[in-house]
Amino acid sequence: MAEKKYETIVIKIGSSTLTDPNGKLDLRSLQRIAAEAASLLKQKKKVLMVTSGSIVTGAEKLGLGKPKTIPEKQAAAAVGQSLLMRQYEKAFEEFGITVAQVLLTRDAIADRERYLNARNCINTLLNEGVVPIVNENDTVAIDEIKIGDNDNLAALTASLIGADLLVLLTDVDGFYMNNEEGVPYLVSEIKEITREVKDAAGHPSTQLGTGGMITKIQAAEVCSDAGILMAIINGRKPDLIQAVASGEKAGTLFYPKTTGLESRKRWLAHGLKPEGTLVIDPGAESAIIKNGKSLLPVGIKSFKGKFSAGALVSILDENEKEIARGLANFSSEELSNLLEKKGVGEAIHRDNLVIL
Repeated sequence: MAEKKYETIVIKIGSSTLTDPNGKLDLRSLQRIAAEAASLLKQKKKVLMVTSGSIVTGAEKLGLGKPKTIPEKQAAAAVGQSLLMRQYEKAFEEFGITVAQVLLTRDAIADRERYLNARNCINTLLNEGVVPIVNENDTVAIDEIKIGDNDNLAALTASLIGADLLVLLTDVDGFYMNNEEGVPYLVSEIKEITREVKDAAGHPSTQLGTGGMITKIQAAEVCSDAGILMAIINGRKPDLIQAVASGEKAGTLFYPKTTGLESRKRWLAHGLKPEGTLVIDPGAESAIIKNGKSLLPVGIKSFKGKFSAGALVSILDENEKEIARGLANFSSEELSNLLEKKGVGEAIHRDNLVIL
C-alpha cells in the first residue's frame, strides 16, 4: 500500500504534555516538540501549532498558584502568553524558523469576514515557512465568545486552513474503550464516531487535561466533516509526530469521511453556534439530503428557539437526530407566521445548508 503523505499539519499540545509533575512549564518537552516540528518543515511540510500553557506559565510568574477567578485567569494568560511565545521563539530559532502568535476567539470564526481574514493570514504565514502558534485569546474571552478548549480550537483551526492532518498530543497512548469484561484497551483506528465511542469518551477513566476525551471526540467530528485525519498520540514519546505525518499508524487514528466539505460548508457546519432547532418531516429530509433541495416551510413540523433571519439553526429529523445545519431566511417570529398560515418561500436556501 502506498505511503500516505500529509502536507499541512496542525499539532495541538495539551497542558499534560507542556507541564512537569510540579505544574510548571516543561521546557525540555517544548523544545523536543519544536525540534520534531522543525524536522517536518525541512521536509517541505507546513506546520501550525495550537498550544496550551499560557495560564500555567503566567500563574507561575505571578505567584498565583492555581488561578480560580476569571480575572486571575485572564491576568495569568496575559503574562503567560508572552513568556510562552518567547520560549517557542527560542526553541525554533535554533533551526532558523520564525514563529508567529495568533490569538483566536469564537467570534473570529463565527463572523464570515473575520473567518476569511484569519484563514488568509494563517495561510500566508504557512506559505512563508513560518510556524503560527495559536491559542485562544484568554485575556478577553468570555463565555459568549469562548471556544473553551484547545481540542476544538485545534480542529476548527485545522478546518479553517484546510489542513490534511491534526495531531493531538496528550499524556496517554491514544483512545481507549472497554471490552465486555470492562477492561480498557487501546483502539488503533476509528472510522466512524458511534454512540459507543461517545459513551467511552465520557468514561471517567478516559478523562485528562482540561477537556478530557469528550472534547477530542468533538474535535474528531469537526475533522471528519472537513476531510482531515486526526490522531491522538502520547506527547511524551518521541518521533510519533513524524510517524503519523509519514502515514504510519501510531496512537489512535480517526479517519475522515471520504470527501471533506468545501470551505463555506465547513464554516456552516462548525464555525457557528446554532441558535434554534427545526424538526422536519421525512419528505423534507429526503428532499434536502437525496435531492439537494432547499428546505421549505411546508416540511417543518416544529421549531424551538428565538432567532433572527440569517442565524444558524440545527435541522433535526422526526427522531430529533441532527441531520443538517443552515442559515435561516426568516426570524423565528416570521417562521411561526409562515407555518401558521402555510406560507411559501424557502426557509433555508440549499446554498446555505450543510448536511451532517
